[in-house]
Amino acid sequence: MPAFPNLTAQQIKDIATFLHSQVQAARSRTSSSPPSILVGDAKAGEAYFKGAGKCSTCHSINGDLKGIGSKYDPVTLQDKIVSPRSATRSTSATFVDPYPRRVRVFLPQGPVSGTLIYLSEFAVTLITPSGERQTYERDGEAPRVEVIDPLQAHQDLLMKYTDAQIHDLTAYLASHK
Repeated sequence: MPAFPNLTAQQIKDIATFLHSQVQAARSRTSSSPPSILVGDAKAGEAYFKGAGKCSTCHSINGDLKGIGSKYDPVTLQDKIVSPRSATRSTSATFVDPYPRRVRVFLPQGPVSGTLIYLSEFAVTLITPSGERQTYERDGEAPRVEVIDPLQAHQDLLMKYTDAQIHDLTAYLASHK
């Protein structure tokens, strides 16, 4: 989750109060099924999908998202909208990321490319195309690392979405059975 810089002490307190109320509400529920999250306007979701959200530049309701409303329950569908990488996680021990991040490490002897495993200012670990795991020490920004994330457009939207847009988009996608 991206950082939220410049939160005031009151905003932090408000968030903590809200989260605490949600825990209390969850504990007091007697029903085992959560309330429906399909509270958005599907028409507004379609407009967002085709317009401001620019979803249709990469996705198609008749292509990669065909029948999306039948494939996922609304909660999972909404999770895939707001947290696409974590929504792909599996509980199996042999998880394979369907959207792997690629990486290029620019070393003095030439660049090395592969699938990103770990990146910090101290190290970068990748799997080469031949399957070899390699780790390189880093000192801040050296060596330079370039990450290519197929989900970057989704990550960029996280700080732009409004609650209404998320609910409208969920309602629109859920309606495509």
